[in-house]
Amino acid sequence: MDNAEQMGLRFVDIEIKLAQQEDLVESLNQMVYQQGKRIDQLEAMLHKLGEHVRDGAQQANGGLINERPPHY
Repeated sequence: MDNAEQMGLRFVDIEIKLAQQEDLVESLNQMVYQQGKRIDQLEAMLHKLGEHVRDGAQQANGGLINERPPHY
């Protein structure tokens, strides 16, 4: 094998590795995008849960203050 053939094989090897790296980067990019969407969903759920807890606490406190005890 002469020098030109070896150089050609090295270029092919580099091109194969580059294509594999591009696929990996695309796969990781897609994963990061999906995780970002999931984080947004979880943050929205957490916000709703916080509102639900606050509303429940306000109703519980308001109900106890305004209600007469059952023995009256």
